[in-house]
Amino acid sequence: MKTRSIFLMLCLVMVAVVAPVSASPVPPDELIRSTVHDVLEIINQDRRANDESQKKLLDFIDAKVLPHFDFERMTKLAVGRAWRRATPEQKASLVTEFRTMLVRTYTRAFTLYKEVSVETKPLTVPDNADEVTVKTVILRPGAQPVPVDYEMEKTDSGWKAFDVTVEGISLVATHRSSFAEKVQQSGIEGLIQSLSDLNKNAMNEKSEKAGKK
Repeated sequence: MKTRSIFLMLCLVMVAVVAPVSASPVPPDELIRSTVHDVLEIINQDRRANDESQKKLLDFIDAKVLPHFDFERMTKLAVGRAWRRATPEQKASLVTEFRTMLVRTYTRAFTLYKEVSVETKPLTVPDNADEVTVKTVILRPGAQPVPVDYEMEKTDSGWKAFDVTVEGISLVATHRSSFAEKVQQSGIEGLIQSLSDLNKNAMNEKSEKAGKK
């Protein structure tokens, strides 16, 4: 499976990290196991490829998925050593652009992959554990199972994902190499501009396609 396809599939499974608001933290594996059926049902209930369905997906992602990811930590890990040199304003911009890029990828993944199921492996969480790895497997008819591991941290607002590994390939590590190269070439501002340009180009392409319909 090509890396691009792997991460599109990865983003689909990320929606399993959705949990209702609770007075006590939901165990990370239980959080995934208990909600994946409802999440996949939402994904599959509207197969239309139009602006209305896309908006519905974006609203769903924003409300139910993104709150359960630590985008600041993900961005910090992806940017690497350069993060320490960034100003607070630059850090905020990096998180915003990285988050936007991932949301765009989520939306594409929703439209590309259907009829999947997810198996969550049993997990014993030590009482004092602050970080755990939740192992899952994506199952698709006629295709090889895809192992997906979630690196999760315990926060004041519950368990949150800060990295995802698909078939041994880390989302954070994959971006780290390209981010480091961009920082070396044009500094932190160059990386921010690069991410911003990618997001703007993606929006423009979407608008052009919509105008041709």
